[in-house]
Amino acid sequence: MQKKISVGVVGATGYTGLELVKMLVLHPVFELAYIANSEGGTTINALHPCLNGVCEDEVHCADVDVMAVLCDVVFLALPHKTAMAFVAPLIAKGVKVVDLSADYRLPLDIYEEFYTQHTDTANLEHGVYGLPELFREDLKNAKLIANPGCFPTSAILGLLPFIEQRVEGTPIVVDAKTGVSGAGKKLSDVTHFVNVNDNLFAYNPLMHRHAPEIAHKLNVDFEEVHFVPHLVPVTRGMISSIYLHVKGEFDEVAMLQEYYKDEPFIRISDKPVDMKSVAGTNFCDIYVKRKGNLLFIASAIDNLMRGASSQAVVNANIMMGLEETMGIPTIAYVP
Repeated sequence: MQKKISVGVVGATGYTGLELVKMLVLHPVFELAYIANSEGGTTINALHPCLNGVCEDEVHCADVDVMAVLCDVVFLALPHKTAMAFVAPLIAKGVKVVDLSADYRLPLDIYEEFYTQHTDTANLEHGVYGLPELFREDLKNAKLIANPGCFPTSAILGLLPFIEQRVEGTPIVVDAKTGVSGAGKKLSDVTHFVNVNDNLFAYNPLMHRHAPEIAHKLNVDFEEVHFVPHLVPVTRGMISSIYLHVKGEFDEVAMLQEYYKDEPFIRISDKPVDMKSVAGTNFCDIYVKRKGNLLFIASAIDNLMRGASSQAVVNANIMMGLEETMGIPTIAYVP
């Protein structure tokens, strides 16, 4: 039998923390040994009543020393800047980390331009970007995984097969829609029911901080990536509608199929994709259509799963030498 691997989740109060717990309590090898948030003094089912009778473990006040004793791997489901305060001491104590924040996704100059001052620059070089389709071999030897952002995951996966066919210097346009859960659990005027219901709007167009992440991982100039996110009145899900100027003659569907032929979590669709078909799973569904020199790519994921928590568990599987599909949900929340 496979030896159990002890894992911890820090940031259990939020939606991504909940999704991690839901997967980890059913995982055949990972054993959930530690759950924490910033306060402790409660149980996970008190925070998330959907876990009544499923998981009722104590939620601790996050303590690095305790984590180091109990855990082989820790998932940090924390905001940027907060996460980096835990990474350095955990890595120093030999604990492997999957960080769901933005703290280790980008080079220092780009991070500090779009986020905040970095306080753990020594570990930036250790962070492996957690997109298996791009960095699978590097993930196998990682001790710190920088889990990608949700928008970049959707956009990059759609663009990767075709980026070499792009006409150099032409704009990459990503028009993306996301469910409200992507904004997190904390209420704001923007995410208030009255503002979101029966409504749709763009936010932070062209300068959203996920745009430089998309540009950096595709190795293109930030000025060539034109990213506009929209908030739509659904709980979960994400679609990126991508427009790319391409050159030469090629079969776009055949190219897409060939590029992802061995990838367990990429599905090629023969019709425009939708959010519902990937909800609750780690799948990314991709559709492509060409008209002249313009390529339209539609890429759908669950923002909480492939855009965060299930991708984090896939990355941990790879890092710990397990089959990457182990314990990963594949059946969508339909209807």
